[in-house]
Amino acid sequence: MSVYLDGQRLRHECHPTYLGVTLDRTLSYREHWTMTAGKLKNRNTLLMKLAGSTWGDSANTLRSSALALCYSAAEYCAPVWSRSAHTSQVDVQLNSIMGFISGTLRSTPLPWLPVLSNIEPPALRKKAATDKLVKKIVKHDSWPIQPDILSPSLLRLTSRKPLWLDLQPVDIKSRWTHK
Repeated sequence: MSVYLDGQRLRHECHPTYLGVTLDRTLSYREHWTMTAGKLKNRNTLLMKLAGSTWGDSANTLRSSALALCYSAAEYCAPVWSRSAHTSQVDVQLNSIMGFISGTLRSTPLPWLPVLSNIEPPALRKKAATDKLVKKIVKHDSWPIQPDILSPSLLRLTSRKPLWLDLQPVDIKSRWTHK
């Protein structure tokens, strides 16, 4: 069956992109994660070249650049896909740049990378973004998603991990302190 719009046949897209998020049939966001990880790998390479120059080698410059280039791309629409099983693809790239910013060896234990680079762990940053969205949704009771959050019995996709299953907000400042 063909679908037409204004006399032109619409073609089927296996992985459509909507507002910058690549979707798939199962909403696992695997394709989105793969593309984002590739984008982050290229941006990490740029940051490494910046560190090799004489004008961009301070840790503060690298940290600011990483937050602007890498973390902004990695966390775009985080509440939508943060519960995906494929988040580790991007977390690997984020951990790589944290290690580079801190100037540590690859064998540095993972829990120390956020402390040494002065950037919150990716999981905490994603959870904070999700909490911020949930708080906004709960505040606006006229939004159509509201009944789903207040009544988890209305789950539409039981195989997924909807964000309203974990409504306990996390305070990054209490779990993570900048020194």
